[in-house]
This record gives sequence, structure tokens and C-alpha cells, in this order.
Amino acid sequence: MTKTAAVSNAAIPRRLILGLPVADFDWANAFAFTAEALSRPGGQTLFSFLNANNANLMMRDGDYRDVLNRQIVLPDGHGIDIASYLFHGSMFPANLNGTDFVPALLTFIERPLRVAMIGARPNVLARAAENFRKHTPWHEFLPVSDGFFDRERSSEILADVRAREADILLVAMGSPGQEKWVDAHVGPQDARLVITVGALFDFVAEEFPRAPRFLRRLRLEWFFRLAIEPRRMWRRYVLGNPLFLCHVLWHKLSGRARETVADTSLRTGTS
Repeated sequence: MTKTAAVSNAAIPRRLILGLPVADFDWANAFAFTAEALSRPGGQTLFSFLNANNANLMMRDGDYRDVLNRQIVLPDGHGIDIASYLFHGSMFPANLNGTDFVPALLTFIERPLRVAMIGARPNVLARAAENFRKHTPWHEFLPVSDGFFDRERSSEILADVRAREADILLVAMGSPGQEKWVDAHVGPQDARLVITVGALFDFVAEEFPRAPRFLRRLRLEWFFRLAIEPRRMWRRYVLGNPLFLCHVLWHKLSGRARETVADTSLRTGTS
């Protein structure tokens, strides 16, 4: 797979969260950066997200951390804001979680685009594509495969993406699998913009309800998800949130919170 050239790390403002560079964008700058990336004739930009659960995964999975270091990571949720406040004295300017960011980005970009979709169960994928079409009918949404395909078929799946000439590829297969799969298999020949989106298709398909807007404004959507799905989500939130805070406090007390951003190779730019 052909790798893209890296842009200067200075081109993207970032804050270190548990040693991982996280993009320091507000909504306007995130949209402008992404629109500019899509306007380039070549190259590829990869977006992923860091929330408390993904941070816990990263802390015990070095390969996952390495993958995230090669992508542009956006801040997701109140836990990352707490870490940013403790490490840098302020919260991130925007909560760019994928469930809000992707639909808003599609609304922001007025030029018609072809959006390929991989992930979720087949019926959820189909409903998500249909609801996306209702939301932004000027874009074309292309369900390519559910997220349970045999990974030996990855080349075949991506050949289908290329045949559809996708501008954007959304991958919803859960972390850390989706980020690792994209890193291993997806190249600039497949799509100019690739976003790993977790449970986005489930929400767009209305498989699960979103939290009330006031809870989202307070960045407490995790509390609503725990109340709706306690058996599935209790480990992530009841055990995971305190574990995340332990990682943050240890990192703060160890004096590593303001270490210099590493010289990593972001997969973005022109090839």
C-alpha cells in the first residue's frame, strides 16, 4: 500500500493527552481543514477520535497508540476535556465527537460527494445510509459492506470502494479494530478522507437513541448510554471512567503531561 507524505506537525495545532497528540480545533477550523483536505487532487487524510474508553485501550495496547499517532485524532467527550484542563489549563475548544462531527461536516460541505460506508450490521448499515440521504441529499451514500466481513476479504471490499470512486470512507467497526484495519489496509487510492466512526451508524439508523441535548451540552452522553444499555456499557463507564482518571492523575503527577509532541508521521497530505 502506498503511504502518503506527511505534513509538518506544526500545520495542525495539537495538545498532548496521555502522550498522544490530539488536534486542537474549534468547529470552524475543523471544517475548514477537512474541506481543504477534500479539495486536494491527491493524498489522504485519516481522522480518528480519542475518548476515555479509547484512551484506556491505548494505554495497554502499544500498537493501537502507534496507529493513532499516524492519524489525526479529534477530542471526544468530557473525560478528554478533564485531561486537557489538568495538563494544559483549559478544555478543548470543541467536542468533536464523531456522532456530531460527521453529520455536521456533511452539512457544511455543499459540493456533492460520494461517501462509502463500511461497518455495523447489514440492516443498520442500510438504514444509516438512507437516513444520511435524508439529512444531506446532495451527497451520495454508498453502503459497501457490513462490519463483520472476513478480514481476508479486505482487498475485495476496498476494490469495491475504489470502483465507486468514493471521496469519503466512513468505517464503523469498533475500536481499536477499525483504526488498525484502516492503518493496515486503506490507502490514498481508496478515498481522500477516511474517518473511523465507532457507533455512528447505530445512532444515524436510530438503532439507539441519542441523549437529550442538555446532556450532550454538558458532555454527559455517556451517562445516558449507561442508563439505556447498562449490561453492555457498565464495564466501559463504571470501571473505565475511574481507570481513565487514574491514568490522567498518574500522568499529571509524573510530570509527563507537557512533554514535547513527538515527531510522528501523520497520514495526511499529498502523495
